[in-house]
Amino acid sequence: MSQTAYQAVVATFTRIYRYEHLGSIAGWDQAAMMPSKGNDARGAAMAELGVLIHHTLTDSALAELINAAELGDLSTAEQASLREIKRQWEHANLLPASLIEAKTLVGSHCSHEWRTQRSNNDWQGFLQNFREVVRLSREEAQLLAKETGLSPYESLLNKYEPGMTCAELDRIFADVKSWLPGLISQAMEKQGTEQLIAATGSFAVEKQRALGLEVMALLGFDFEGGRLDVSNHPFCGGVPEDVRITTRYREDDFMQSMMGIVHETGHARYEQSLPRETVALPVGRARSMGIHESQSLSFEMQLGRNPAFLALISPLVKKHLGDQPAFEAANLAKMYTRVRPDFIRVDADELTYPAHVILRYEIERALIDGEIEADDVPALWDEKMQTYLGVDTKGNFKNGCMQDIHWTDGMIGYFPSYTLGAMYAAQYFATIRKLHPDLDERIAVGDLEPIFSWLNTNIWSQASQWETGELVRRATGESLNPAHFRKHLEQRYLA
Repeated sequence: MSQTAYQAVVATFTRIYRYEHLGSIAGWDQAAMMPSKGNDARGAAMAELGVLIHHTLTDSALAELINAAELGDLSTAEQASLREIKRQWEHANLLPASLIEAKTLVGSHCSHEWRTQRSNNDWQGFLQNFREVVRLSREEAQLLAKETGLSPYESLLNKYEPGMTCAELDRIFADVKSWLPGLISQAMEKQGTEQLIAATGSFAVEKQRALGLEVMALLGFDFEGGRLDVSNHPFCGGVPEDVRITTRYREDDFMQSMMGIVHETGHARYEQSLPRETVALPVGRARSMGIHESQSLSFEMQLGRNPAFLALISPLVKKHLGDQPAFEAANLAKMYTRVRPDFIRVDADELTYPAHVILRYEIERALIDGEIEADDVPALWDEKMQTYLGVDTKGNFKNGCMQDIHWTDGMIGYFPSYTLGAMYAAQYFATIRKLHPDLDERIAVGDLEPIFSWLNTNIWSQASQWETGELVRRATGESLNPAHFRKHLEQRYLA
């Protein structure tokens, strides 16, 4: 009976995955293709789908099947699968369907309106919707916290990074804040003595797209299982069998679209390489958003900004955008490692990026824990931007607190994943370099297989078989060690 019960649970979660498949493609279309007048109907449809998934997860019959399956003689793999099934099931049963529906509707409306409000620098218009997002996110956090014993913010953080605590984040980020400002200053001083040639000209979108597609192919993207499109905010969506990535283009600056594509291709390769035999089950999904971001940042930061990789793609840049001195390999490397504190997180250099993340973590935590209100965000944002990066954002909402899409639809608790991901990525590459001391030489001639093979063996194929800490220990021989991140930055920017 217990084995039969487990198979019945699998069948239910397979059905849920198919619902989620439709929802993910509808969400991609909403961001990339949907005409604006379709948003209200799309939001209602996605809310209805969310309620359907929630009802399926909270059906008492499923609870009985899970309990029966636990009594069975399950294999190690099945035990891991049931562990992840229970994690998702328990979370769903702590929240009412009415809240799921309300959050989906409010988030859909807020994120849709944000697309226009941001470009118009309309904080007051955005605030009207954002207050409701915050109210519902707090309601969700309180319900989860009451049952889990976590703080309200931690209860949201654990949706994206299971097992992570605020105490651990505070320890990690306090360490980063102790040495990052000095490292930024040293790097800028060093770079001030170096000659940098700026790229000149207008770069047509179709040429940037052609360059991006060729770089994606070099990075192993499967075009029969995914595609590249445009959205206001770059993202990777869809499902492992049909991965959708987006970027955004500026004709006066090719740099952001190309590296954005490299970043999203890292996400995509993870999704495309997850084990197909368990793709419909929670155990077959990405381990956490920190691990997911470690893949995009392995591609963007560890590989993409590596001088050897930039030398490899220099001919491609010239082929698509024209031959000019700025596109010589050595100059490209300087362009993509230039340290300059600025407004926009997704365009930030590798050194200042953690400051952007820490700032958002501190604000969203205070917001959910009730220490501040939505109205207080701009002033606190500007204060922290001044303190951490010396950048003035007063009155500049579109390049300040309105720049990211995450808060618009209630993805609060996600931001720490970016810097955790950068730390995991540095630790992976420290391990890969021990195995392949000639890694840079191999990258320079286009041999990226040592990287892809290691990631596939140790991360992609493992999906959620292991808890995060165990996954990282098995892959690298130790739990998360931020010292690898600092060493990487010092070697790249001060050596």
